[in-house]
Amino acid sequence: MAANDPFQFQEFEESNLLAADKDSTSISIEDDFINSDTSRKTPSLAPDDDPLASDDKSELLSGQKKSVPFWTFDYYQMLFNVDTRHVKERIIGSILPWPGKNFIQVYLRRNPDLYGPFWICTTLVFAIAISGNISTFLVNLGKPEYKYSPEFGKVTIAATAIFSYAWLVPLAVWGFLLWRSNKIMNLVSYSFMEIVCVYGYSLFIYIPAVVLWIFPFEWLRWLSILVALFLSGSVLVITFWPAVRDDQPKIIAAVMSAIVVLNVLLAVGCKAYFFSKAAPVLIPDKLAATAGIHAHATT
Repeated sequence: MAANDPFQFQEFEESNLLAADKDSTSISIEDDFINSDTSRKTPSLAPDDDPLASDDKSELLSGQKKSVPFWTFDYYQMLFNVDTRHVKERIIGSILPWPGKNFIQVYLRRNPDLYGPFWICTTLVFAIAISGNISTFLVNLGKPEYKYSPEFGKVTIAATAIFSYAWLVPLAVWGFLLWRSNKIMNLVSYSFMEIVCVYGYSLFIYIPAVVLWIFPFEWLRWLSILVALFLSGSVLVITFWPAVRDDQPKIIAAVMSAIVVLNVLLAVGCKAYFFSKAAPVLIPDKLAATAGIHAHATT
């Protein structure tokens, strides 16, 4: 009775099925799979098709950068890896500010560089030192008691002032914005290198202004200072306004005022120190003769 049970599970072997229908065609899936794998030839990888070699190309094409620690050489090497086209665009953006065009968002695009700021600061240092010496020479030109002597110490003083402004001020701004962003979550945050990049490019307008300071005309000097201050200050204000506009009104006024005042102090300080009318330097023989005349007059 159990042997004839129709609901009992029965095992069907492949040999029984083939024997049952000898005219049918059988297809073996395993054989086809094995044959297809063996018949398919493995293509040889060319040097250009190497996936490891193409990682760098795809990374460059996608615009992504490797994340490396800031204390390594590769980190700073990436900051100097910038195209000439990008540097030109950022220089033009720094001298032609436009309301609503944030310098970091429009020109940097999360890709700051140190190449442009470094050479701008270096060029500005030598421009200030050289123009200051030439200006002093022109002011005292034609005076018999004046003896020209190049002042190489101006290069050191100018370098200290410019690079301190281009690094210490961004450090203070970055630290303050970081502190405020921790208190107010919806504030826009910038990285330290982005702030350094903005300050570096904002100094470019002072290079042609300093060249104009060579001419001993005070009206021309102050006019160039006002134009440079307006353009440079506008870049900084437009850039940092989104980072503080949601903060308290007192904080907004303090940050914007500090940014503008430090920019004014740099420009006016350089003009007052390097381009003031220098007192004439007397030749030793003339100095002795003048002292003798004064001594004779007193007796």
